Amino acid sequence: MERFSTKGIQSSYGRKQVLKDITISGNPGECICIVGENGCGKSTLLNILAGLKKADGGIICFEGKEARDAKTFRDILGYVPQDNNLIPELSVCDNLLLWYPGKNELVKALSEGILHKLGIEDFLYKKVSKLSGGMKKKVSIACALAGEPKILLLDEPGAALDLPGKEELRHYLLAYKQIGGTIILATHEEADLSVCDRIYALKGGTAVPLDPQLRGTALMQCIK
Repeated sequence: MERFSTKGIQSSYGRKQVLKDITISGNPGECICIVGENGCGKSTLLNILAGLKKADGGIICFEGKEARDAKTFRDILGYVPQDNNLIPELSVCDNLLLWYPGKNELVKALSEGILHKLGIEDFLYKKVSKLSGGMKKKVSIACALAGEPKILLLDEPGAALDLPGKEELRHYLLAYKQIGGTIILATHEEADLSVCDRIYALKGGTAVPLDPQLRGTALMQCIK
């Protein structure tokens, strides 16, 4: 069974229609990559899938069931938006505790889970306001993975990470796929395509499927 699917998703800002007919799907263990020029609607699409924005038209299904309201989305989704969504006045630990079921689950994640792989322990008790952009991105990813969601939505996750951090994230995404997770990844970074099974280019408000092996100039020509 497909983990998720969309059919004919539409969205406008005022008179400008950004998404006209977005029809995509993904299975357990797959990473779906969304590429396109700035302003093509990648973030809008992810906000709709995350239940933060209502589509003007179209259908979204998760595990074969139509998602009719925001509550339908929350149980199985983890979302890392492009902008920082943390509470700056709180420590990293306190931010994480807003998402993790309890301290035991948080301690386990710190010792052997994604928090350990992301090196969260090194700045666990620092205030978010004192963190670098890369550290904040790592904490946002850690928050999104609380509760072990079946679907992970990532909007430019590597934008603030250094090169080792980007590579660590890709290793984790591969591991997440291996346990059956589904990833929807909006990115401008060609290296991210190495973890993707399907690629869609958003052009003119529609999702155009691309050969997942495309790179370099050939890929750029398909995006423009």
